[in-house]
Amino acid sequence: MLHWVSKKLKYTLTILLVIFAILQFVGPDRPATTSENPGDLLQVANISPEISGILKSACYDCHSMETQYPWYGYIAPVSWFLYGHINHGREELNFSDWASLDKRGKLRALKDIQEVLEEGEMPLSSYVNLHEEAKLSDAQKEALMAWAKEFAGVVIKE
Repeated sequence: MLHWVSKKLKYTLTILLVIFAILQFVGPDRPATTSENPGDLLQVANISPEISGILKSACYDCHSMETQYPWYGYIAPVSWFLYGHINHGREELNFSDWASLDKRGKLRALKDIQEVLEEGEMPLSSYVNLHEEAKLSDAQKEALMAWAKEFAGVVIKE
């Protein structure tokens, strides 16, 4: 009896391994990245080093074209989940496209930043669990919210 179970287990594991291997070649394309972003918020606006650092560590992987993919970001099906989050994040706000936003779009983005921070929606807990540097202290959240409010005043004057 034990021999039969062992044979069935080997067969099942082989099938699962083949399926896992096939999954690596199907699925969504990895969202593009580039370090050349002349329209990026940090390139076109005078942002303090403190705020720039917070944005880079907590926001830019999903909300810019400067995504740094972790090793597990290349392994399906985890990669599919990750790519979906990045695409969605960029649709909501892409700091790399800041210069192309009209005044209304910039003001909406700044208001949204304040709201998602205040409500604790961002950064996503699933992201923070894997990226400790993205965990924001209350002081960092307050600094970002104050910056977004102040920067909205700058945008209005543009």
